[in-house]
Amino acid sequence: MNTKELLVSLSNVFGPAGFEDEVRSLIKELIEGFVDEVHEDTSGNLITIKRGTSNQKVMLDAHMDEVGLVISHIQSPFLKFQLLGGWDARLLPGQKVLIKTRSGNKISGVIGTIPPHVQTQEEMRKVFEVHDLFIDVGATSEEELLLKGITVGDPAVVFSPAELTGEDTVIGKAFDDRAGCAVLIKLLERLKNSKLPYDLYTVFATGEELGLRGAKVSAYNVDPDFSLSLEGTIAVDNPNISPYKQPSHLGKGPVITIVDRSIVVNQKVVMFFEEVAKRNSIPYQYKTPIFGSTNAGVIHLERGGVLCGVIAVPVRYIHSPLSIVKVADFEYTVDLLYNILIELPGTGFLNKKLRL
Repeated sequence: MNTKELLVSLSNVFGPAGFEDEVRSLIKELIEGFVDEVHEDTSGNLITIKRGTSNQKVMLDAHMDEVGLVISHIQSPFLKFQLLGGWDARLLPGQKVLIKTRSGNKISGVIGTIPPHVQTQEEMRKVFEVHDLFIDVGATSEEELLLKGITVGDPAVVFSPAELTGEDTVIGKAFDDRAGCAVLIKLLERLKNSKLPYDLYTVFATGEELGLRGAKVSAYNVDPDFSLSLEGTIAVDNPNISPYKQPSHLGKGPVITIVDRSIVVNQKVVMFFEEVAKRNSIPYQYKTPIFGSTNAGVIHLERGGVLCGVIAVPVRYIHSPLSIVKVADFEYTVDLLYNILIELPGTGFLNKKLRL
């Protein structure tokens, strides 16, 4: 599968936080034959192992989940909901949603609110909050909802099919962090016939949007010597934001995290990433404003401490119904990660004494 098809497929699959089953199944299919072992832990993390020539362990991480919704109350014939992850509720009115029933069926609906035609001037100025909103699936009674199989606890996602726009741009949902998942899939494909001087663990994690949950479990179980998290990070390169508030830009290559709300990356790790990028003529940029957090925030605290880095694909409009990614940024991120893994044994980072 080429890069564009991979990004579209991963974007379209249903997988809000806590309900990542379909994403996990798709990734299993996509990595078949690339690794030696595939496991699923009790938190739903998908963990692969590519055996190397030593017992040292490198862990790569990307999260499968996306921000979503969950049905919290049936107010016949409408559905009230709560958020799974960090939505800006102002973006939700009028959006199409897909609800997944317990039988696995997908039901389409729309997030409704008061039409502007019947709002007062005061209501027109009001910013709607989640408790003001509801999902309408076109039902006229509770019996009709039951026939559709919808019940409290069913997950939902805001959905528009991903599409290509131009030769180098993909628009779709969930590139935080399906872009990171795609990077790891392409990396495993590139390493298919290679033998590394360490065991390579790849973790496709659950529950990042609900507090980095799956990564904490996987980091404890894997107990890596070195870890690197792959993300789809905030590109806010638009004319309404001051440059010093812009974490990254589209079209300027992979984003190397220096600091965020969850981790200050060891400066030696940052410098190593820089050097690898320069040696291989890979453009890169920095994430410096202290916005957001990644799975590295919990991974680096496990088992007495793990040396961690974070690299991301820049994505515009994450945590919204649609986001934008550039294929060139994606390809450069795969290249950077591949060369980091090749050069990693010469750094000393795999020596556990660095934890002391």
